[in-house]
Amino acid sequence: MFSRDKWNEIIEALSANWFRTLLTAFGVMWGIFILVILLAAGKGFENGVKQGFGGIATNTMFMWTQTASKPYKGLPKGRRYNFKTSDVEALRENVPGLRFISPRNQLGGFGGNNNVVRGLQTGAFNVYGDYPEIIQQEPMDVTSGRFINYLDIQEKRKVAIIGEGVRRELYEKEEEVLGTYLKINGVNFMVIGTYKKKGGGGGNSEEAQKEIYVPFTAFSQAFNMGDTVGWMAITAEDENSITSLKSSVLDLIKSRHSIHPEDDRAVGNFDLYEEFNKINGLFIALKAVAYFVGILVLLSGIIGISNIMLIVVKERTNEIGVRRALGATPWSIRGQILMESIFLTIISGMAGIIFATGIIAAINYALSGMDTSEMMFANPSVDLGVVLTALMILICSGLLAGLIPAQNAIKIKPVDALRTE
Repeated sequence: MFSRDKWNEIIEALSANWFRTLLTAFGVMWGIFILVILLAAGKGFENGVKQGFGGIATNTMFMWTQTASKPYKGLPKGRRYNFKTSDVEALRENVPGLRFISPRNQLGGFGGNNNVVRGLQTGAFNVYGDYPEIIQQEPMDVTSGRFINYLDIQEKRKVAIIGEGVRRELYEKEEEVLGTYLKINGVNFMVIGTYKKKGGGGGNSEEAQKEIYVPFTAFSQAFNMGDTVGWMAITAEDENSITSLKSSVLDLIKSRHSIHPEDDRAVGNFDLYEEFNKINGLFIALKAVAYFVGILVLLSGIIGISNIMLIVVKERTNEIGVRRALGATPWSIRGQILMESIFLTIISGMAGIIFATGIIAAINYALSGMDTSEMMFANPSVDLGVVLTALMILICSGLLAGLIPAQNAIKIKPVDALRTE
């Protein structure tokens, strides 16, 4: 392998007909190029979709009340009920493995009337009564001031944190926001902070920035909600999936509100973790398709190299006969052919990797000057593991491509080889 003479022979053999060698190498280069580009495109799509989640805690479910679809314990079908704050404590005490349980209430939104007033300015915004944990479940950047804390909850402080969209509509461009007051459904709340939602897609949309958060307890007191809870956002610990805990959560709620155990319509829920896993399954399938298509294209190039090596062996029959007559062993002949095949495969494959890397870098450069928050494609890339895998595929492919020509070469008898013109 480290013999200069041997490498000189390899280079001389491959450059004897450089145009043929170039065309043969192009097949392998194109195959590995397609493989890397497909994997990078799949990763870019995955990054774009996950960016759309905006850093939201994906191990989360949302739960709300609906009408009972079955009579139970003398209670009629079609009855309505509400979650209570005591349900939150019951879940904390009886369902282990839950990290956050955030009761939530809401005013406004859904195309409703103006519900927020500041001076002469009015607007229709979603107003949420929340606990401090919600910032862990729906991550946002606090751009000024602070978020809700537990002292606000305990003292039922009428304070609010507003989105950048609310700020733009109700305030002048350079106007100070902190310490001012908003009138929400006739009740004054002091602004203590501003935020901007993280991520792309819905999280970074204009509507997501037009929301107002106030302490849950102050919301309940100001708007006569009592101990009613509109819905809940429930996040499991990292070592548990919310999907595995969902049945325990739903069973407890059903038992507390006298709902038939088999009534699956009475408690509405959305399992974000389950949906996220479906998306991950899609990405795995896309990666498998990329490998399948890329390897098939690469295989066509490998077959081309094998065919060319067969022709090369045929052209060098006389040379092989001389080598055998001078005492060359079958293994040395086989090794020479295999090294030529592997060398051509690796060089052409690495050229494909370099070309693909250049294309990916150019795409990333173009995307860096664009706002990708609303795009489903971001940062296409391949990791080192993929490159190493491609390199192993190239080495194995080179061995396979040279195996049959090498076997044909050592089958040639020296006497017959020397007679060949």
